[in-house]
Amino acid sequence: MLCLGFLTFGDCTGYEIKKSFQERLSLLYNAGYGSIYPSLNKLYEEGLVTWREEAQTNRPDKKIYSITPEGRACFEEYIQRTPGEDHFRSEALTTLMFSHLLPKEHVSNVLDQIVATYQEKIQLLSHGCDMKSAVSEQFLCGFGVKVREAAIDYINQNRHLLEKCAQDETDVQNDEFI
Repeated sequence: MLCLGFLTFGDCTGYEIKKSFQERLSLLYNAGYGSIYPSLNKLYEEGLVTWREEAQTNRPDKKIYSITPEGRACFEEYIQRTPGEDHFRSEALTTLMFSHLLPKEHVSNVLDQIVATYQEKIQLLSHGCDMKSAVSEQFLCGFGVKVREAAIDYINQNRHLLEKCAQDETDVQNDEFI
């Protein structure tokens, strides 16, 4: 459905959709070529999108996708439903849930990596949504920046709690696991 929705902004290639997922929409969903192109093919088979080839110099022709009137109607019906609960998944935070079993240095490194990743995403979102973007994209980029800034502040103010409960390297080496 997000591929359909993205096409409501205008015609684009699968690569451009992937780039938007990476740069602007990663707060909502992670999507790679392995899910985008099969989705576009399915939407094409269902008559919800069309495509045309555009020749490129020294490169293979590219497919440019367009939403059909049926696709727009399908997407509009979809977005008028009551949204479900938001979900947040994080391997890093899952790791930190068990910080009491990890060496303090590892916990510190995981926290540092989260902060660095969020800072990179803030940079990308801050420069990725210019005034030419749709208002809704600007809103999502701003939301993504603020959520990550708040997360960085929280980590910086509270990391000592996880680092304190983490084990010293000598404790980890002396533990016997069954």
